[in-house]
Amino acid sequence: MERLQKVIAASGITSRRKAEELILEGKVKVNNKIVRELGTKVSANDIILVNGVMIDKNNIKKYFLLNKPRGVISSVSDDKKRNTVIDYIDTEVRIFPIGRLDYDTTGLIILTNDGTLANIITHPKNNVSKTYIAKIEGILNKNDIEKLKTGLVIDGKKVVVKNFKVKNINREKQTSLIEITINEGRNHIVKKIFAKLGYSVIRLTRTKIDFLELCKLKSGEYRELSIKEVKKLYSLKTNIK
Repeated sequence: MERLQKVIAASGITSRRKAEELILEGKVKVNNKIVRELGTKVSANDIILVNGVMIDKNNIKKYFLLNKPRGVISSVSDDKKRNTVIDYIDTEVRIFPIGRLDYDTTGLIILTNDGTLANIITHPKNNVSKTYIAKIEGILNKNDIEKLKTGLVIDGKKVVVKNFKVKNINREKQTSLIEITINEGRNHIVKKIFAKLGYSVIRLTRTKIDFLELCKLKSGEYRELSIKEVKKLYSLKTNIK
């Protein structure tokens, strides 16, 4: 069940504020009954008319931010019957993950039914940044740091590290905690960066996609993106051809 004005706004007919005005003006019907109360909740089976026009539920876009747990597949389904990111989202809309995180990688992933937005986020020309926290075996030396600054060639293509920071060093266990930001989306790219330098990744978490952060989301928890956040994601599209 979702708020009526939210469903109307998600359909693309109008903004949420305008939807609220239409409800108060008696221009919205649910199951052929005029609804004037803001906050009225509707289900996927309800028939909604706005100014006499029925909302096409197939056009309603949904956007979720999930803190993916370890051991979960970034896919719509899995032939081995393992848990997928879809299993964590309570929605009747058919959604899919934008990009992927490895089976053993945790953190931020967006799920939606909006193919246009998915293309904006994943297309290389838009340079959408992703930030990770990597726990690695070993301690970076000055030469490694210089290589990260200048960029590394992975599978024949240069990877530019937008930013990185050594957050913690455990000299007793000889491990480091590194924050790294890249614009890349290739499979296993962060692990490959550190492997190129001679380090193995013990644990990896994606903490940000551009301005979106995990914040207080615990492992397995999710929230819906706001309209403002979706518009900001759309603004990441460049005009470069």
